[in-house]
Amino acid sequence: DNETSDKKMVRSKSKTVTPPPAAAPATTPASEDLRRQILEYLEAHYSMTIASCRRDVPWAAAVFYASDGFDLYFLSNPRSRHGTNMAANKLVSAAIHEDPRDWRAIRGIQLEGQAEQVRSPKRKARFWEIYLKKFPFVEAFFRPGPQREMLQEKLAGIRLYRIVPHAVWYLDNSRGFGHRELLPLPPAD
Repeated sequence: DNETSDKKMVRSKSKTVTPPPAAAPATTPASEDLRRQILEYLEAHYSMTIASCRRDVPWAAAVFYASDGFDLYFLSNPRSRHGTNMAANKLVSAAIHEDPRDWRAIRGIQLEGQAEQVRSPKRKARFWEIYLKKFPFVEAFFRPGPQREMLQEKLAGIRLYRIVPHAVWYLDNSRGFGHRELLPLPPAD
């Protein structure tokens, strides 16, 4: 009836705005399919470019990562430019993608979230479990021997990091130029 529809409308000086419909269910078959595609893509790739910012000056750095669900683990030096940026401003974005010659083959991930240094013993153990599974060669860097001696100075400053995404976009130009789908993620615990 008119009275009910009038109550549902919000009037402003220039136009009438209808409130948005009730929120859709948290998971739909489409969102579950998108989650699966993103998680498979994260597992299948190895490097990401992290964008960080400090004092309104952006910076991008490529790192190897290992994923645990949507959480992304990586090694870095806190004195590096992106390390000092993340210490000052935990909000970051990242891109994971291929490098095709044909625009229709562009696929990838864009995300925004929060970076943090991994400090708890439980989280550190999980980091190494996930990271060494994906990059077993890294273990040789920390064993006594020529590789460790060669890398000693670099390894001394290495810390463990995690990015917890708030939102992830999946890009797939095979589905149309600039095709992107957003998967919002619940706040981390």
